[in-house]
Amino acid sequence: MKTMSYGLLKGKKGIIFGALDEKSIAWKAAERCHEEGAEFILSNAPVALRMGELNKLAEKTGSEVVGADATSMEDLTALFDRAQEKYGKIDFILHSIGMSVNVRKGIHYTEMDYNFLNKGWDISAVSFHKVMKAAWDKDIMNEWGSILALSYIAAQRSFPDYNDMADNKAYLESITRSFGYFWGKDKNVRVNTISQSPTPTTAGQGVKGFSGFLKFADEMSPLGNATADDCANYIVSMFSDLTKKVTMQNLFNDGGYSTTGVSEKVAERFT
Repeated sequence: MKTMSYGLLKGKKGIIFGALDEKSIAWKAAERCHEEGAEFILSNAPVALRMGELNKLAEKTGSEVVGADATSMEDLTALFDRAQEKYGKIDFILHSIGMSVNVRKGIHYTEMDYNFLNKGWDISAVSFHKVMKAAWDKDIMNEWGSILALSYIAAQRSFPDYNDMADNKAYLESITRSFGYFWGKDKNVRVNTISQSPTPTTAGQGVKGFSGFLKFADEMSPLGNATADDCANYIVSMFSDLTKKVTMQNLFNDGGYSTTGVSEKVAERFT
């Protein structure tokens, strides 16, 4: 079923980081932003570009693909140079980037490889600061623009198998508040994170016990899990002019999971 378009992003320009394949939240967000009238550059790490999937999304949305390692200020500067050349100024940035080598290699949290930790931390959290620093230095954001990153409730609660990604998300949310203050005060730009339900993306399914996360969250949530499409719609609203005064927030898009102590469905299992 085709989503209705409201023209919420008509005339807006931006950059979307992290679309990998059709399961990606960033991929769904790009489709919805396009439907709502936005133009944007799609960016991902060179290793992801070699998969070739992003070219299909670029063709569908009429977008340019510019490769960039989000941990490299040199790459980010070149990307924002291109955005400035193409658009002048932009209105939104989506950071949908995250990776833990410890998770990928199945290394338990108590046996942490710190070299892997540093790499994952740089990719998953520090890259958000670097993206914003590159944008800040270029003064590329239009007034009342919107910068978003994707988070998860493991930043606030313990999810043992989420491993060091939980620490990465906590740091990501702290960057949002810290840098968000200066973006608001000096530039009238808002910075937020969306804490999404567990979502069966390619990256998400790499977490041990993910199917259990997914089922439990769905049974705990009064509205059920938010899908990648639901998140894309929320992203559109956060890029639109309807949310101009929302900043430095971690916004839960999780069907009510984050504020539910226990659901009847889950409690019945122990009755």
